Amino acid sequence: MDVPCITIHKKQGGKMNKRIQFVVSQAIIASLYVVLTVIVTPFSYMAIQLRISEIMVLLCFYKKDYIVGLSLGCFIANLFSPMLIYDITLGFLATILSLICISKSKRIYIAIIYPLIFNALLVGFGLYLAYDLPFVISALEVGAGELIAMLLGLCIFKMFERNEKIMKLILMEEEE
Repeated sequence: MDVPCITIHKKQGGKMNKRIQFVVSQAIIASLYVVLTVIVTPFSYMAIQLRISEIMVLLCFYKKDYIVGLSLGCFIANLFSPMLIYDITLGFLATILSLICISKSKRIYIAIIYPLIFNALLVGFGLYLAYDLPFVISALEVGAGELIAMLLGLCIFKMFERNEKIMKLILMEEEE
């Protein structure tokens, strides 16, 4: 006898419903982004920042569906920012623009440039507005942290590309 709540979530053949799989995967991605941002709070906010979670934005290069979870994760993570209103607006906008551009990129080497530019300019501007820090210096500092995250992410995802099982997981493909 099947348990009703389990059979609701399964299609014929025991495969998970695509909608449920989408929601669950986006919730996991959002949660990971938040945890990876908040766990290193001193480095995630302010002028000199290195968000390890930013590596995850490259997931959108492989599957644009990740835009949802990463956007949600960024929004929630920015609720912990000392620059609350500026990070929620400008930081979130930088992430959305980055994710959209990354998802449309044909080459990952180009995709890593978008977060660098959008975060440097928009978060740098937020730092200028919030703390009256010099815009150019703030933009360069944010850009430097983003460059480190993107280069690290590039190396990680290039290694992932060599592993078929990891790529199937990233692409949310079922095991055969």
